[in-house]
Amino acid sequence: MDKKALIVGLKGFFITKNEKIFLKKNKPWGVILFSRNVKNLNQLKQLVKNIKKTFNDDNYPILIDQEGGAVSRLNNIINLNHFSQEFFGKLYSSNKSNFDFYYKSYLNGLSNLLKDIGININTIPVLDIKKKYTHKIIGSRSYSSNPFIVSKLGKICVDIFNKNKIATVIKHIPGHGSAKVDSHIETPVVKNNKENLIKNDFMPFKNSKSFFAMTGHIIYNAYDKNNTATHSKIVIKEVIRKNMNFRGIIISDDISMKSLKYDLELNAIKAINSGCNLILHCNGNLKEMWILAKKISQIDNFTRRKTSEFYNFLG
Repeated sequence: MDKKALIVGLKGFFITKNEKIFLKKNKPWGVILFSRNVKNLNQLKQLVKNIKKTFNDDNYPILIDQEGGAVSRLNNIINLNHFSQEFFGKLYSSNKSNFDFYYKSYLNGLSNLLKDIGININTIPVLDIKKKYTHKIIGSRSYSSNPFIVSKLGKICVDIFNKNKIATVIKHIPGHGSAKVDSHIETPVVKNNKENLIKNDFMPFKNSKSFFAMTGHIIYNAYDKNNTATHSKIVIKEVIRKNMNFRGIIISDDISMKSLKYDLELNAIKAINSGCNLILHCNGNLKEMWILAKKISQIDNFTRRKTSEFYNFLG
């Protein structure tokens, strides 16, 4: 499986000639789609078809960030702004039988839509626990302030997507809820002690059956005062792999976010060296993509094996 350990975005509604040259030459592991790539249903289906055709691979990994609520990339096809994770968390707390019907119907419907388009990975659920001081970048993207509710609803989400042959990406591992600033703009530092983190923030991620997880660009002082989780061998090995028992592929959050303090190349290299299996680059900047492709090597044996499992899962 000859792939670079890199996931990239595209600029618009169609693959440009230069993007096609990049994709064919560098063979990134996957492509992630955003609102800028979605004009209407037919256009999006054609775009996905053309990406897969570029690699001659019907199971080529196509990701989208379709959380519902504030993070809804498919709004030009269907408006899912109302269906945030917070909406379903509140429904669960107020009426469990209604919740059971509506959430499962919603997830099954969304799965069917993604399958019809040809998308095979959705970067949900968000398993961050909302606190009084949680930055608004998480806000309604969190199910609840109760770690047990977050854990339960997250498991339901992963299970239903798995049954529908759409892979999930739990995020932002090991937990963004205690961050008081937006990691897109600056580096959050979480000062909670280990016992508090394990009991609360880390709990919903434990023993997840998700194929993928996405790191948070956050410093957890109790484990590593110098590096964000994305750049921390300690957090990835001790917390994500050991404490949480996560056995899937770890994807970095967007490598160009300002929380990471080095240049693009070093951010990517440090993430790989710390234990991230794949590097995520979202903005579709072709110049940056070429720079990363020169520095990022092919996927390692672990990622190769797990990618084969993902392909077998898709059938």
